[in-house]
Amino acid sequence: MKFLKNILSVTFILILLSSCKTDKKVEIKTIDVSSEKISQKLDPNAVYSKAEFSIKGMTCEMGCAKTIEKKLAKMYGMKSATVDFKNELALVEFDVAKINPLSITKTVNDISNIYSVENMQIIKAAYTSN
Repeated sequence: MKFLKNILSVTFILILLSSCKTDKKVEIKTIDVSSEKISQKLDPNAVYSKAEFSIKGMTCEMGCAKTIEKKLAKMYGMKSATVDFKNELALVEFDVAKINPLSITKTVNDISNIYSVENMQIIKAAYTSN
């Protein structure tokens, strides 16, 4: 009788364990990165320039391109920065008194040694935002 009780107890426990759902549902969250704005005070009397350049070595849009874009946008004196992964292009607008093409190149290279800035061209020479 004791043996039968043990078998029934073990069977009952096994039925309970097998009937419990062990599948955990994975929740996928998407974050709209394009709505993120990096705010910094811009000098209203500043003289700005726009530059366009290619960035070689990017392997993905979210990991590489967005990281580079955020780092460039955080630079002191940077008005705007956009990185296009598909075309391997970047467009930046910066205060010429605080940033120069060399510092932009250094910032990109400091993120990772696989990225390289090529063919930087000033597409809009110094202008005021007023």
